[in-house]
Amino acid sequence: MIKEDDLRDSLDSIAGDIVDLESNPRTWLSWMVYLLARLEEKSTITASDKEAFFEMLSALQDEIRNRMKTGGWN
Repeated sequence: MIKEDDLRDSLDSIAGDIVDLESNPRTWLSWMVYLLARLEEKSTITASDKEAFFEMLSALQDEIRNRMKTGGWN
């Protein structure tokens, strides 16, 4: 299993790759949707997994709303 620090490093690298490919943040939506779709595929084995995935999406909406209101991430 990948350690959290290794995963963060990988995600940082991927974020850099996306920025290098598409410098305009408006174009990043398709990459965000792609990532969420892959995570859903990997995580929704059972009905409870699917429910947990949708709970995560709801929490993500809350985080985005909070970010838009406060200007920062938790």
